[in-house]
Amino acid sequence: MQVVRYCVDLSMGIVFLICFVTGLFKFTLLMRMLGLTGVVMPLALMSDIHDWSGVILGIVIAVHLILNSRWILSMTKKMLEAPKVHNNENTSQFDGKKA
Repeated sequence: MQVVRYCVDLSMGIVFLICFVTGLFKFTLLMRMLGLTGVVMPLALMSDIHDWSGVILGIVIAVHLILNSRWILSMTKKMLEAPKVHNNENTSQFDGKKA
């Protein structure tokens, strides 16, 4: 199971990088700011890669959440529990002496 989780996490990182980099290339204002206006790039292909990598990233994230759902539920329950107060019945909260 650890190998599966590792492969899912690794693929999630790789697909994220692909989606991020192609998104930066599609961001024309950034390209102008960097002075890369004369660079000819296949924007249609870049757009397709960006779109498909976004879809694949969404699927891999869903698999990641399913694989880690037990941990997510456990941590959510811990975070939502009320804090436990350790108080004796016959002692005052303020000075620790018997009431």
